[in-house]
Amino acid sequence: MELEGKIALITGGARGIGQCIAEQLAGEGAHVILGDVDLAGAEKSAEKIVSQGGKATGVELNVTDAGQLATVFDNIIKTHKPLDILVNNAGVTRDGLVLRMKEADWDLVLNVNLKGSFLCSQQAVKQMFKQRSGAIVNIASIVGMMGNAGQANYSASKAGLMGLTKTLAREVASRNVRVNAIAPGFIDTDMTRKLDEKVRDMLVQQIPLASLGQPQDIADCVGFLVSERSRYITGQVLGVNGGMLM
Repeated sequence: MELEGKIALITGGARGIGQCIAEQLAGEGAHVILGDVDLAGAEKSAEKIVSQGGKATGVELNVTDAGQLATVFDNIIKTHKPLDILVNNAGVTRDGLVLRMKEADWDLVLNVNLKGSFLCSQQAVKQMFKQRSGAIVNIASIVGMMGNAGQANYSASKAGLMGLTKTLAREVASRNVRVNAIAPGFIDTDMTRKLDEKVRDMLVQQIPLASLGQPQDIADCVGFLVSERSRYITGQVLGVNGGMLM
């Protein structure tokens, strides 16, 4: 229960990796706030955590809406206390080759994945500065490091998120706030399950550990990066990819 008494906000917390991260942090004692555009999904995931003995709240959260973000972050202080942990996990994909990609699809992915993380971090840092402590973890991606055909928008957003991580880490370290990123490889989620079986097999063949990752693999790393066990780690990008990129 290393995170007992901590308040953690996980964006995109209604399902998948975000939900798994929320369950991990709640299991370590944190009160987790699951923010998602899908309020019903966030509340359902929060109810599951509460039923297991954890502390959780689901809230509606559109990371591209600065006004709504300000309200949610203000309510965190009013209802609990200043935020201790932020996990920028919310993300979307709109795949397509560059020559055919619609400008709207480029803008949407960059707005959610990169600008949304910037806006949330900006709000979180204001609270963390006051208590002179905090941890932010950004969920990036292996494709932000190696590229991926058909995902120019997604790759660019995740590469940008890594740059944001390093710059913000330098800016806030003097206030004892740490900022790190995790770059998952291909994880067994609803998104990858939709892939054709042959495509999945081809992916696995590129992974030295010969399997897709599990959401828990990412959640375990988040748990480490927001704890005192990583007190001397900031500005880093941790690849969790089964050896696909070394």
